[in-house]
Amino acid sequence: MGFLGEFKKFAVKGNVIDLAVGVVIGTAFGAITSSLVKDVIMPPLGLIISKVDFTKLKLILKAAVIENGEVVEPEVAILYGNFMQAVMNFIIIAFAIFLLVRLINRTREKEAAKPAPPVNKEEQLLAEIRDILKAQGGGEASSGEKVV
Repeated sequence: MGFLGEFKKFAVKGNVIDLAVGVVIGTAFGAITSSLVKDVIMPPLGLIISKVDFTKLKLILKAAVIENGEVVEPEVAILYGNFMQAVMNFIIIAFAIFLLVRLINRTREKEAAKPAPPVNKEEQLLAEIRDILKAQGGGEASSGEKVV
């Protein structure tokens, strides 16, 4: 199989397609949470905390140089308000992922807790004979061959 054949086999595997779908949905989810934080959560929070717009919060390290009404050198500032919004985005996304993983784990636990299907009599007898042989001869038959 040539290089292109191997790549085609790799690319059409279910895992790669699932990953691609996950990336697209994750990107859309990121945009939704960014909007949620920026447009829904932060404005009321800023209103509660003395009418502050978080996107405008910054620490100016060097003021802009303006000559004749034109900016010659832009200001140098730390935009900690934008950072606070990014942290809020992260917390919301992390919480949503936590809830999803928690739901998946609980579903798996319920599946694992289901009783195993009953073993038929023949399999049960064979397992008992195997255990007796192991106990008697240390797992070896009389001819010296290993019992499997």
